Amino acid sequence: MSKSNTSSSWIAQFKPGDRVEVSSDDPGFRGSWFAGTVIRREAKNPNRYVVEYDQLYEDESGEKLLQETLDWIQLRPPPPPPEKKKKVQFKFGDEVEAFHSDGWWEGAITAEHSGGKFAVFFRGSKEQIVFEEKDLRLRREWVKGKWEPPFEQRSLEKTETRPSKVAKRESSSVSDAKTPENNSTNVGKGKKLSEPKADSNCPKEVMKFTQGMQVEVTTDDDGFKGAWFAATIIEPSGEDEYLIEYKTLTNDDDTEFLREDIRACNIRPCPPETIVVDGFKVMDEVDAYYNEGWWVGVIAKVLINCKYVVYFKETDEKITFKQADLRPHQDWLNGKWVVPSEV
Repeated sequence: MSKSNTSSSWIAQFKPGDRVEVSSDDPGFRGSWFAGTVIRREAKNPNRYVVEYDQLYEDESGEKLLQETLDWIQLRPPPPPPEKKKKVQFKFGDEVEAFHSDGWWEGAITAEHSGGKFAVFFRGSKEQIVFEEKDLRLRREWVKGKWEPPFEQRSLEKTETRPSKVAKRESSSVSDAKTPENNSTNVGKGKKLSEPKADSNCPKEVMKFTQGMQVEVTTDDDGFKGAWFAATIIEPSGEDEYLIEYKTLTNDDDTEFLREDIRACNIRPCPPETIVVDGFKVMDEVDAYYNEGWWVGVIAKVLINCKYVVYFKETDEKITFKQADLRPHQDWLNGKWVVPSEV
């Protein structure tokens, strides 16, 4: 969702019977794509389509395939398979999509294992799962009728070595996709399945913070998922837990800044400032400053005077922002900042 050089006026066109992949708006499904077929185009709104999923059903009985009405921006054609003579060679740091729970989920390869297996880290759930090579594909963006980057750039076995963009993790912290807990074939059909979920506890290895450190804090509370708020570390308050003071949120009577005990895995350093010279483009993944915090979204439309319409998948909202209130989205992964659009 993060790379585009298209103009804001371009709109994808599909017709009944077209095979598509759908980016879901449902909570817990950010970064996933599910296969389906276009049934029809809405008469009143030609930018919306009725799509029938291949493997998702209306209920647990599995008798009737699920149909949904979706905006064009949520649809793309299935990426073409790699040429037989040009085998893709996955490597550490690659941005990929992994087939899991009947859909393709965006992640990054964080470790290479024997037997053609790779550990993939999912940012949304902060979990790693090991996949076989056949269940992976390189991540691509569908931009103005073309795949970016073009497939031929990474389709040969021998590719240019790029600097690693994510840090390796110990294999002991990786769960195997073929165990009963994670094997997608063991998951019942008939409903949408949530994103691969991590243990509710923090990882064993978390960053240590010091008193007075400027950080950003997130929470799993309803209505705040995907938002980061500026804060200051006050002191440790337990094992892998810190008392923090928000810099923009106040208590109920607005007399002082709010303080809370936060788990270390929900705290990160402030991201480095990134200067955007040429502005943002449609489908760029950004953080938007709204309601005292930074909320992850995607550029849906480019307006005049350095303004942008940002689409928030968690709430299915579109809001207009000035460029000064936006920043490129980055993820804090194993002690390094990762830009989703980098491959």
